[in-house]
This record gives sequence, C-alpha cells and structure tokens, in this order.
Amino acid sequence: MSIKYMQDIPLAGKRVLIRSDLNVPIQKGQITSFTRLLASIPTYQQALKSGARIMIMSHLGRPTAEQWDASFSLAPVAKALSKLLNQPVHFIENLLNIQEAPKDHSIILFENVRFLEGEISNQSQLAQKMADLCDVFVMDAFGSAHRAHASTCQTALLAPIACAGPLLQKELKALEHAAINPKKPLLTIVGGSKVSSKLMLLSSLAKKCDQLIVGGGIANTFLAAAGYPVGQSLYEPNLIEEAKKILQQTQIPLPEDVVVASALKPNAIATIKNIQDVASQDIILDIGPKTQAYFTQLIQKAKTIIWNGPVGVFEYEQFSHGTHTIATAIAKTTAFSIAGGGDTIAAIEKYNISDNISYISTGGGAFLEYLEGKTLPSVAALTASAR
Repeated sequence: MSIKYMQDIPLAGKRVLIRSDLNVPIQKGQITSFTRLLASIPTYQQALKSGARIMIMSHLGRPTAEQWDASFSLAPVAKALSKLLNQPVHFIENLLNIQEAPKDHSIILFENVRFLEGEISNQSQLAQKMADLCDVFVMDAFGSAHRAHASTCQTALLAPIACAGPLLQKELKALEHAAINPKKPLLTIVGGSKVSSKLMLLSSLAKKCDQLIVGGGIANTFLAAAGYPVGQSLYEPNLIEEAKKILQQTQIPLPEDVVVASALKPNAIATIKNIQDVASQDIILDIGPKTQAYFTQLIQKAKTIIWNGPVGVFEYEQFSHGTHTIATAIAKTTAFSIAGGGDTIAAIEKYNISDNISYISTGGGAFLEYLEGKTLPSVAALTASAR
C-alpha cells in the first residue's frame, strides 16, 4: 500500500498531531493495563527526538457526545504518560478551545475525542478543526483504524501532511507477514463465544490456512455441525449449515475430549469426557487433555500462527488448562506468531508469555477486520492523502 510514514517526514519545529489508541482499562481512577500506553511510547519519543511539538488525541470507551463523564476522562492517562516519558504531559480538556500550540519538546494530551459532537459521525467540520491544529497528522491508532471517525479518518484527508506512525506501520507489517505472505503451514486459532461474531473471519481464514483450530462457543457450533452432542453448551443452531461449509474448506481439528460442568460458576466441578459422551445436561467449558496434546503437536509443526481468542473459560482455574496449554505451546514454538484481541492479550498477560509471542497486536476489531480481508478506513484515508 502506498502511504507515507512518520520516519520519512522532517518533523523539526513542526506541530505534530498524533492520533493514538490510549483506550486503556481504568478502574476507580487507576489504569489496570499499560499495554497500549507502552506500545505508543516509542512513537512519542521518536517525534520528540526529531524536534517536533506534539499533541496527542485518543478516545476512551463509549461516552455520550457533549456529556462529560469523569469515568471516560483521559486525565489518568496524562499522568501515566508523564511518568512513562519522564516529562510533563499537559492535559487540555477541549481541543477546540486550545489557545496555543505546544512549545518545543513539550507534549499535550487532549481530552477524550468522543466527548466531541461529530467525532463518531466523521464530521468534516470537526476534522477540519483537528487538521488546523497541526502541520503533520500522524495516524498511529491501529486499534481504531477500522473506525471511520473524524480523528481517525477525515483528519487524514484534511491535514497538510498525513502519515502512518511507527506503531501502525509495525501492525500492518506484522499482519501482512502473517496473513498475506505467511510461511506454511499456517495455523490459525480462533476462540470466542459465537460463530456469528466471527463468521467472516472464519470464512476468510478457512481459504488461507492449513489448519483452523476453533475454541469456546465457536467450537461447540462446529461440534454440533459434525454431529456430536453438545448438551447445554452455548452454540448457534442457526449457523450449523455455515459451519458445515467451513468444515469443507480447510482442516478443522475438532476436540476429541472436553471438560464439562453442570453450570458455569467459580466452584463448578469439572469433569473430563470424550466428546461422544457429552450428556444432555453438560456444558462444555474447555478442551480435554487428549485434545490439548493434539493441538500442541499442530502448533509445533506450524511455521506461522495467528491466535485470536481462548479455547475455554480461562478465567476459572478448572477450565483454564486448555488455554494455558495452547499459550505455552505457542510461546515455545519457533514459528512467527501474532496474537490479537482483548481476551487473547489477557491470557498472554496471565501466563506471562508476552516476550515469546512474535507480535502482539494492540487492535481487536481492526485486527479481525484486517484478517477478514477488509480495507481499514484509516489506511484508505492515508492512501488517499498520499496521492
């Protein structure tokens, strides 16, 4: 794709507006995961080293426009960035009311852009006000690249210069390496509760990969499509025919054994059963040891691995062994591995394997839409701007 990159643009003395993805989990005013902040820090450091005067904007959660809510404020993020960068980060509550550009080697973080009317509707008027703030606009928020919003899309078309930041560049390169030009065999692991939420992803990956491992409620729908009993497990009977079509497109190794319980609760008693022995009252909540061993063998043979989603309810210890085994196997392999999605990152953090995954994507929806083969609106805008 033909887009400009921040590293190739002279930034000395320029006003640089960076759209980051600082949508981090915050509980009682405290940030509980710094993954996205840490991923964005190199971009700020590179811009500062180049002599830029930088302004940062991001969203946080889904607040109602024009209704300020402290629980959606980026104020705690400004404090965290100050510590991480070891210099003041000036917090501006409304980018529309900014009186002056940042001074040399200074940093401004604007309040949540989703407080602004016109952000989500990709309004040109708002985007023009954003573009007027800068000499260079840097789109670095891969986690929001699938959203056609004013700060992620329209601003790129209106700014004097628009380019991709280092983080977005890394994301696109890693995804291209995994999904467009992968070393074979390509193994994909897709977990989650519903086939319907990942139907396009499954259909797209089935045409590209050598094996497709499915987990969670998604696996239950495929098991039902293959004629196996699933008891009271979460599955989607209306998508069984779609599952059958996907089963014919690629190798989908279904579980030989599973871990079941009579209810999904913290103290539920876990029982291992062969898949054909699942009873009418059982709920499938994890893969069994034989399946874990088989999936580990497939992971060991793969040259490229795409991982999105756990294979069981890993939040509860008795149903976490499948996801733990899969995570550990991926961490030990020499294959190129890319992982994305909130639950996947939570599992990576829980099992402390981040250093052993080739690339961890900061995007959830954008990660999935890229793998589905969709053009991300922000990338399309950067391409149009470069022309």
